[in-house]
Amino acid sequence: MLITGGASGIGAAVARRMASKGRKVVIADKDRSRGEEVAAEIGARFVPADVSRPEDNEAAVAEAISAYGGLDVAVLNAGIPGQCGWHNFTPVAYRTTIATNLDSVVYGIHACLPHLRRGGSIIVTSSLAGLKEAPDPFYTASKHALVGLIRSTAMHLARDGVTVNALCPGLVDTPLVAPFRELLAEAGHVFASPCEAADAVEAILAGGRSGQAWIVLNGRPPYPARFPDVTVNAEGG
Repeated sequence: MLITGGASGIGAAVARRMASKGRKVVIADKDRSRGEEVAAEIGARFVPADVSRPEDNEAAVAEAISAYGGLDVAVLNAGIPGQCGWHNFTPVAYRTTIATNLDSVVYGIHACLPHLRRGGSIIVTSSLAGLKEAPDPFYTASKHALVGLIRSTAMHLARDGVTVNALCPGLVDTPLVAPFRELLAEAGHVFASPCEAADAVEAILAGGRSGQAWIVLNGRPPYPARFPDVTVNAEGG
């Protein structure tokens, strides 16, 4: 099992949960110190990786194949907050957001597909911001793109017996939100725990469904979002 962004937050919680269930885990992350610490704690393998680069995704998958002889699950979880908005826009900050949140998943899926066993599963961390409007426009765009990506990819992978789903957490108490946690709490926002995201990963793996976006909120079991059933006829109506 490969988990990107597994050094902290949701990724670390999923790694701990899966290792406790007997799965062999490879953690990929830019943070070598914390990644090695989590890996040592749970008996996993760690590979340093910037998954916004195709070659680092290939290296992470190769580590899983080399260490454990195959790959059955990939949790593509790495992500960052948006690095700019419309009023402080720079192309570099915009590209950093998209490269980390969207490109990394495209490269990760591409690296995994030749090696995933039949019955394998890909789980992508999107966000509740991938299903609705949110203040951070480019982060929101990247997370919406992930939901569209997994829904469309599910059709292509069905014949291979591989499922692909998205996690769509609301606010989760992770280092990602640490700089804003106090302000958000004062505004009345409630945080889910990373363990609740790990619950969702377990539910996805047990359920066998594909093309779903699973909402993760504090105190509620994970559940799939409902999408409108839109039919386009030959006249475009």
